[in-house]
Amino acid sequence: MTVQPADILRNLVREKLARDEVVASMTVRLVRGIEIAQIAASAGFDSLYVDMEHSPLTLDMTGQVCMAALAAGITPFVRVPALTPEYVGRVLDAGSLGIIAPHVRSAEDAKAVVAMARFAPLGTRSAAAPLPQFGFRSFPASLANPVLDAATMVIPMVETLEALDRVEEIVAVEGVDMVLVGTNDLTAEMGIPGRYDDPRVRDAYRRIIDAARGRGKHVGIGGLASRPDLVAEIVGMGARYVSTGTDLGFLAAACAAKAREVKALCGKGA
Repeated sequence: MTVQPADILRNLVREKLARDEVVASMTVRLVRGIEIAQIAASAGFDSLYVDMEHSPLTLDMTGQVCMAALAAGITPFVRVPALTPEYVGRVLDAGSLGIIAPHVRSAEDAKAVVAMARFAPLGTRSAAAPLPQFGFRSFPASLANPVLDAATMVIPMVETLEALDRVEEIVAVEGVDMVLVGTNDLTAEMGIPGRYDDPRVRDAYRRIIDAARGRGKHVGIGGLASRPDLVAEIVGMGARYVSTGTDLGFLAAACAAKAREVKALCGKGA
């Protein structure tokens, strides 16, 4: 039997969201090796995203992690540092199955990301083959491109007051699959940096979730790793993608916990 592109490539995050299930994701900012993908898979994450916006990770490192995630059976995304074809197209060709797009403030910005990330007729993504998403098998563009488009997610971030004011327009853009709320930047714009219990935070999430789900789109929670209680509340509102924290944060927290254990032992022996 001849192998077809659709036999090889699946986006498990998209499938879970279609079933209205909650997706667990972690962020890669520190680890430069492919081991992080296997660690994420073994820990039970559905997805990881490489944060090129807030890390020194290179395109080469990002591609290696994305390919390792594909092999490990979890879905790789990339937050790009700039909304340009030089980043969007290249990280997709390197193995990412989605673009997390910062600094989106309007429907026009969202349309520009969609155009860069999707093939014609919806977008202007340039065809390249063979690609890691297909295990470097070569397929005709007529077969490969629709499968890649179906597996690739476009995820604008809502992290400014301007984006919040225009969220209904942003989620209405054809080709947008999900919006990810950047809670820290959003609270900073509100003049309440880090004050997650402020009612304006819940009101913002409620507005974003209502707008997205009304269009059959999804909402992700970002920046609330320190507040699992609030994450649970927002999931109850309808958010379905949870960014749980960064590899750097996990390492720092585990190291601090072990140091406290040893210091406690010293105290008991005194």
